[in-house]
Amino acid sequence: MKPELRPKNRCFSSGPCAKRPGWSPAALEDALVGRSHRSKSGRARIQEVIDRSRALLGVPADYHLGIVPASDTGAMEMAMWSLLGPRGVDALAWESFGQGWVTDITKQLKLPDVRVFSAEYGRIPDLGQVDWDRDVVFTWNGTTSGVRVPNARWIADDRRGLAICDATSAVFAMDVPIAKLDVVTYSWQKVLGGEAQHGVLILSPRAVERLESHQPAWPLPKIFRMTKGGRFQEAIFKADTINTPSMLVVEDALDGLKWAEAIGGLPELVRRSEANLAAVTEWVERTAWVDFLAEEPATRSCTSICLKIVDPWFTGLPAEERAQAAKRIASLLETEGVAYDIAPYREAPPGIRVWGGATVERSDLEALFPWLDWAYEQVKGS
Repeated sequence: MKPELRPKNRCFSSGPCAKRPGWSPAALEDALVGRSHRSKSGRARIQEVIDRSRALLGVPADYHLGIVPASDTGAMEMAMWSLLGPRGVDALAWESFGQGWVTDITKQLKLPDVRVFSAEYGRIPDLGQVDWDRDVVFTWNGTTSGVRVPNARWIADDRRGLAICDATSAVFAMDVPIAKLDVVTYSWQKVLGGEAQHGVLILSPRAVERLESHQPAWPLPKIFRMTKGGRFQEAIFKADTINTPSMLVVEDALDGLKWAEAIGGLPELVRRSEANLAAVTEWVERTAWVDFLAEEPATRSCTSICLKIVDPWFTGLPAEERAQAAKRIASLLETEGVAYDIAPYREAPPGIRVWGGATVERSDLEALFPWLDWAYEQVKGS
């Protein structure tokens, strides 16, 4: 039977992600549209986003947090193009975005001393292989595989290399100890449901020291440059952004931060995300046709929750037909107005990807599960 109860919020995309509960365009009424971001008011608004972000994430006082162009991708490439080179690099990849950083390091920067540790979708490399005398590049949470690092114990406190972490679908939803990292990047479009295009780059004192002591062997585009005359341009991290940010998007980011503060800050954001994972886990455990893509429970993401279809009917289909069947499930639920954008990433195995970050209500996930069962039976029986 077709279920009757529908999720109140049907947005389950893994990026851009669901807006906070109760959001409406009225949240942007005070946006400084038509104003310069260099004006006193514009700079103040940008600085407020920086200050609230620092406080909410518990960024150490001697770390720098700045708004940069081109979302998380821009932030990561700024870091890699500016910082890598003096040491060998250990690059970790277990899904498409991590593999993208490996490609940048090996085929674009063409660094001579690179070790790549990779794993198939659903798995994670042996983190014990990492050498912390080298620079280490990794994602905290694999957005397209639903696999996250289980903890931070593998990151050496006495490291000589830099820990460079793409944390875009982890910050504000997971325990990401920024003090154990040298570079942290993320996008507003993820856990707090902000709009796209802008990224955030967090640098430790050790990363700043590297910027000032290392001159890359390759040209740096203007939007990547964080030093001038060999000195760190701290103004970039104090509201003097490299390029022009959208003041509408700045206002939306500020709205998300204020909401997060009002509900209890980072602990409540993490609790909500983990509660969503728990709800999915309960459904998976009672559902025969589906399982987590992440093989180890400790590595299962609480944000980009990736599921595989394990019913013998599905696994017995040719690869192309499996992909088409998974797409039909997602398409059917979108047509019904039940769930939007739950298809897996184009390079990931066929299945379902449901966002469980802090802006998603557990009740909406629980309303979704009977519809997933219904849609699967419809596709299987067609």
